[in-house]
Amino acid sequence: MKLALSYAGFLFVAGALLLAVVWAFLLRYVPDNSQGLLGISPNRYLLVHTFAPAAAVAMAFLLVFGLVGGWLLAGRMLAPLTRITEAARTAGKGSLSHRIRMEGRQDEFRELSDAFDSMLEQLESHVAEQQRFAANASHELRTPLAISRALLDLARQDPAQDRAAIIERLHTVNTRAIDLTEALLLLSRGERGTFTRESVDLSLLAEEAAETLLPLAEQRRITLDVTGGTAVTRGSAELLLRMVTNLVQNAIVHNLPADGTVTVHTGAYGDTSVLRVENTGRPLPPDLLPTLTEPFHRGTERVRTDEHAGVGLGLAIVHSVVRAHDGTLGLSPRPTGGLVVTVRLPAAP
Repeated sequence: MKLALSYAGFLFVAGALLLAVVWAFLLRYVPDNSQGLLGISPNRYLLVHTFAPAAAVAMAFLLVFGLVGGWLLAGRMLAPLTRITEAARTAGKGSLSHRIRMEGRQDEFRELSDAFDSMLEQLESHVAEQQRFAANASHELRTPLAISRALLDLARQDPAQDRAAIIERLHTVNTRAIDLTEALLLLSRGERGTFTRESVDLSLLAEEAAETLLPLAEQRRITLDVTGGTAVTRGSAELLLRMVTNLVQNAIVHNLPADGTVTVHTGAYGDTSVLRVENTGRPLPPDLLPTLTEPFHRGTERVRTDEHAGVGLGLAIVHSVVRAHDGTLGLSPRPTGGLVVTVRLPAAP
């Protein structure tokens, strides 16, 4: 209504100004009394009384035309805004899957619609991420908490139990719960992609991870080699180090039988920085590969020890970190057994 009244008022004022100009210039050059052709005297009095009614009709037409035309024009222009408003109301009721997907020319309303769709997509992703985090945490923490409560009840009801053994088991269960919580938080951070980007050399991270995990490799009689050259990318050094550490640790723990090898190779190929972790081991079924990056999924060949039982989030965290850094993760089985994991990230300029 405001736009329609504004259009009508603008048109009315413009018409009034036009008629006023015509009137002023017309009457200026017409004398008060003059003898024209055929005895007709076109003086000002006759012109005023002839022109005034026609001008009044024209002004009334302009007012009606401005109101009707302004209403239709405003309705047509604001139709996209109505769709955006309805989408906002739908989102306010909790439905974030609705999208406007406005078509037509690229104008201001189209830009607003695209920005609103992008916002809804990000909100839906964040809400889904929080729901997954809550579901995973509540599901996975239930077991260690139940074990802790059972051990405490046992110690309270049976004083003859070995307190040192119970405390040791409680310490192990509590450590696992803490590791699980930290892994879930890291997975959530990687999925959000909220971190400061800096230049990171994957070869240095590979050497650091290999040095940290060398005692574990020696304990399992695994030969750990780091080869290749510089591979610089941009991202979070902390997340990328966790990614490399998870890959190397998985390669060591999954390496069966003993006396196997783990090879970590880095290199830059054009605009891509590549990290490849290859380990020997048992042959992997082809249908197992797509599930390895799912949260809380462990390979069938996993050796469960108290020290490195894992929480089932190793490759899930790797996949999340790779996606957050705009990279790709490839898994392929070795013909003689084992796995080859290839991470490709955009090279730093």
